[in-house]
Amino acid sequence: MRCPSAMERRREVAAGALVFALLFLVVAVAEDARASERQALLQFKAAVSSDPAGFLRGWSDVSPGSDACSWPGVSCDAGSRVVGLNISAKGGAFFPSCGRSGPLWKSCPDLARRLAGKLSPALGKLVELRVLSLPFHGFDGEIPGEIWELENLEVLDLEGNSLSGCLPSRFMRGLRVLNLASNLLQGEIPRSLSSCTRLETLDLSSNQFNGTIPGFLGDFPKLRELSLSFNRFTGAIPDELGAGCQSLEHLDLSANLLAGSIPGGLGNCNELRSLLLFSNLLDDVIPLDLGRLTKLQVLDVSRNSLSGSVPVELGGCVELSVLVLSNPYYPMTSFDNSSYADIDDFNYFQGGISESITTLSKLRILWAPRATLEGEIPNSWGTCDSLEMVNLGENIFTGRIPKVFGQCHNLKVLNLSSNKLTGWLSEELPVPCMDIFDISGNQLSGSITRFVPKACSSSQFRLDDLFSAYFSYFSYWSQAGISLLTYEFDGEITVYHNFGGNNFTGNLASLPLQADRLGKSMVYAFLADDNNLVGTLADVPFNTCKDLNGLIIDFSNNFISGAIPTEIGSMCKSLVVFDIAGNRITGVIPQSIGSLSGLVGLDLSRNHIQGEMPASLENLKHLQVLSLAKNNLGGFIPAGLGQLYALKVLDLSSNSILGEIPGGLANLKSLTVLLLNNNKLSGNIPSGFANITSLSMFNLSFNNLSGPLPLNDSTIQCDSVLGNPLLQSCHVSTLSVPPSDNQGDAGDSQASNDSPPGSPPSDSSNRGFNSIEIASIASAAAIVSVLLALIALYIYTRKCAPRFAGQSSRRREVMIFIDIGVPITYESVVRATGNFNTSNCIGSGGFGATYKAEISPGVVVAIKRLSVGRLQGIQQFHAEIKTLGRWRHPNLVTLIGYHVSEAEMFLIYNYLPGGNLERFIQERAKRPVDWRMLHKIALDIACALAYLHDHCIPRILHRDVKPSNILLDNDYNAYLSDFGLARLLGNSETHATTGVAGTFGYVAPEYAMTCRVSDKADVYSYGVVLMELISDKKALDPSFSPYGNGFNIVAWACMLLRQGRAREFFTEGLWDIAPHDDLVETLHLAVMCTVDTLSVRPSMKQVVLRLKQLQPPTC
Repeated sequence: MRCPSAMERRREVAAGALVFALLFLVVAVAEDARASERQALLQFKAAVSSDPAGFLRGWSDVSPGSDACSWPGVSCDAGSRVVGLNISAKGGAFFPSCGRSGPLWKSCPDLARRLAGKLSPALGKLVELRVLSLPFHGFDGEIPGEIWELENLEVLDLEGNSLSGCLPSRFMRGLRVLNLASNLLQGEIPRSLSSCTRLETLDLSSNQFNGTIPGFLGDFPKLRELSLSFNRFTGAIPDELGAGCQSLEHLDLSANLLAGSIPGGLGNCNELRSLLLFSNLLDDVIPLDLGRLTKLQVLDVSRNSLSGSVPVELGGCVELSVLVLSNPYYPMTSFDNSSYADIDDFNYFQGGISESITTLSKLRILWAPRATLEGEIPNSWGTCDSLEMVNLGENIFTGRIPKVFGQCHNLKVLNLSSNKLTGWLSEELPVPCMDIFDISGNQLSGSITRFVPKACSSSQFRLDDLFSAYFSYFSYWSQAGISLLTYEFDGEITVYHNFGGNNFTGNLASLPLQADRLGKSMVYAFLADDNNLVGTLADVPFNTCKDLNGLIIDFSNNFISGAIPTEIGSMCKSLVVFDIAGNRITGVIPQSIGSLSGLVGLDLSRNHIQGEMPASLENLKHLQVLSLAKNNLGGFIPAGLGQLYALKVLDLSSNSILGEIPGGLANLKSLTVLLLNNNKLSGNIPSGFANITSLSMFNLSFNNLSGPLPLNDSTIQCDSVLGNPLLQSCHVSTLSVPPSDNQGDAGDSQASNDSPPGSPPSDSSNRGFNSIEIASIASAAAIVSVLLALIALYIYTRKCAPRFAGQSSRRREVMIFIDIGVPITYESVVRATGNFNTSNCIGSGGFGATYKAEISPGVVVAIKRLSVGRLQGIQQFHAEIKTLGRWRHPNLVTLIGYHVSEAEMFLIYNYLPGGNLERFIQERAKRPVDWRMLHKIALDIACALAYLHDHCIPRILHRDVKPSNILLDNDYNAYLSDFGLARLLGNSETHATTGVAGTFGYVAPEYAMTCRVSDKADVYSYGVVLMELISDKKALDPSFSPYGNGFNIVAWACMLLRQGRAREFFTEGLWDIAPHDDLVETLHLAVMCTVDTLSVRPSMKQVVLRLKQLQPPTC
């Protein structure tokens, strides 16, 4: 063996030294890199301004050789290079108890672990970083550009912070997860994002992004989750999303401003588990192709403008667990983005729900309230073992409640309210186990049965389960939306059973609540109001009270008799609300009622209770509503009521209460309603009443009060104290009379000698115009202006007729909102109306004439031909009429379709054979007077106006409410027409107009004088219509001429009320057949609608509530 030469040995040594040097250099470089990364992490820590949990306390550089890989939240590779920074403040899955902190499927932040501050640009030095995850913290400012330069980054998760700015012009090509949800980011999605071809998750939800959704998002072959919800995206859903979606499992585009139709191509997304499109402007129909999504579990298309039928093909979605077709509840969001809030639930479907859907074996939630669904509720629901929530309320379903629901042992919510259901209840229904059972507002009969006891199950939740989030969300809003509970009390309603508004009979023998569900954490609401129940309160099983945290009872408007149990205070300590108004209760109010320390609402009004109010009422320190009106109570008002500081409503009207008004009542600073009218009270009015700024209703009329009236500028005015002859003189406006009660027919000697309101005084040369005369002059001027404009328009259109004719021949399409079974074309309309021949004209008004048109044998519609030129332009007409076409209400005429061109504009409505209310009033002598019919017509109109004012977004003001715009069918159901044609109000409360729309005699004075219109102008017009409906007079009746210029039906009503001659107001025979109290109350309501002070006029919602309280008994 040859020994190496010296030269070779030197070379080996040199090579070894070189290797050592290289190794040293590599180690040194690596150490420098690690040191650099350690410094970068410390710079990140330095930019954190808040670390309440001390999560970063262990990040220190005390020892120069300390290893950052051991720091909490930091992960490294084999070479000790930082590859992950994962610090999460994510809590549990979102449920409403977390507060409105995120969309319903998101997570709640854990505030105890939440970092705050700025994101340091030093994070860009972590060049090997693959995962940067800092969700649900409080970082703000912009995302540093250095982060976008991290070429190795695969996961960027910054959800739930307060980061702002725009997305960059360049992205990392290796990005797999990009989650920037719930921040304050804005701008459009840049084209550069298309380079991220490995993207699996893209979540930009709950930001302020705008623009259109780019089609290239459909080009990511590995994309599994795409969430762009709660932004401001516009335009259509790109068809490309359905072309490259072979991996897509979750698609969420909800709560944007997306328009157009749902692409049928989404049916190609075979892996799709959830499709959320709610709260957009999507129209057309639900694509049949969605029925091919065999793995789909959640489908939510609510709060759009969808129409047509619910596809039978959805029965092919065999894994479907949640189907949401409509939803009146606003979705939740984690940022201040109001774009979605202006979008209400517009979906109006046709037909019913197919059994192919209800028999889906995994269906757990079917949510479709207020969706215009009709027909019978399917009898087949599969085995229904999975079914937990069904909401089909506020539709048009008929027939019986399917008995099969009795087999749905896990059913927790069943809402079938406000339909047209009939028949009896099955004792097999699992009502005792249900959290919400609402069948109110139907036509059900029989008794409220004793339901068969069953073992109750509980729902199983997973923190990451979308179904669980929906279940909790709907449970929360269903309970929060309970209309009865305007009260504030400790605890939330846990069980809500509502049988109200039906035709149930018999005694109430038991409360349908399972014994094993009782517990001190439960608040139970049982409502059976507006039925035909009989028996006594002794039949009510108050013994369950001791096992509850709270009990809410509403038996109002039935035929329950007998006395309130003497020992009710000890029988039911947990009673929270006790409403037995409108029954036949006798006896006295027991002293023990003062022991109900948790009571917040007590309504014993409209009964036959006698005696005095017990002094023990002063012990009800949580009481918010006390109504004892319309009984036979005497004695004095207990002084202790002045210590019930939570009281908001105190109504003791229409009794025989004596003595003075306790001065302590002026200490009730939360009081909004104080009604003491129609009693025998005497003495002075407490001066402190003027300081109760919260009062919205105040009435002391028809007592024996004396002394001065403590006036204020809002509620306490002269109008509030009519019929107190000993009060010091007070000028009363002729148009401002608040409601009083059954003494309206009593004579008033003091008022009988007064000059009629509106008649000229002796010194007419010195008087100014009153409000009525000003309104008359303004309205007359407006009418003259309109006539001149119409003459000019006629001349103009005559000259332009040849040009218009040529254009109209090129555009004759008819847009249809509702399929009536036969085609409607421009030609068929012209033919059916005889080319709009006057022989087919059935009415005319300010907007044009209405024609009867038999489109096909037996198919009759009404055609309203609009005056061409009234609207600003065709585009505006299209936009406005499309909005009107979305609205559906049982008391609005149905807009079937429309046509618009330069030469012709007409609307197509359903035809109502009963004529209009104007003719009904004129021909009332031909039919027997019927108080129930008159009341129903009044309520129908009020409900329609309340819907336009409070439900429609943008709200709709009618601006021309009058009898000729109210149509009737053969059963005298009333329907409001011409709604929305004057002008849509938009989002503001008032809207300045350039002229006065409306009809003389019905126009509110402030509208005529200022041309500013609000919903209270419609209220005024409604009040005039209500007066005409119950009297023999027109708004401007010729019989008023002796009283002078400007005298109208409103002034006449006020005069009769002031003089105690209310009986003379009503149409012949009505006083003899209807309850006098209710008639006078209705008249007072009409007068309240026409008072000068807008803040005193009720809203239409309040009018509806009052009319329902005055509803005649069903038998």
